[in-house]
Amino acid sequence: MARWADYGISEVRYNSNRTHIEKVKVHTIGNDNTVGSASEWSRAQVITNIKNGKSFVTILRNYGSWKKGQDVHIVTVNGVEYIRTDQNRRTADNLENLPEF
Repeated sequence: MARWADYGISEVRYNSNRTHIEKVKVHTIGNDNTVGSASEWSRAQVITNIKNGKSFVTILRNYGSWKKGQDVHIVTVNGVEYIRTDQNRRTADNLENLPEF
């Protein structure tokens, strides 16, 4: 089984306008796709790590176990970087329908 990614994102916190992510809960993904404990990262930390070659996916709880979601990418629109699971050019972050904290 191939490793999903370096990190999994399980939860998200948006700003009051819901255009930018303020924080995410990030888990290390093991070689056997085990999911480590969560830590809070800023949006900027995720972007920096993606630029430095780290890979991210969304992860979802499914009856007590983790399920791989979508790959997370940086999409630049009008000079602003957004983190998204799609390549949509909307001026907003979008990580599927992850739970919010």
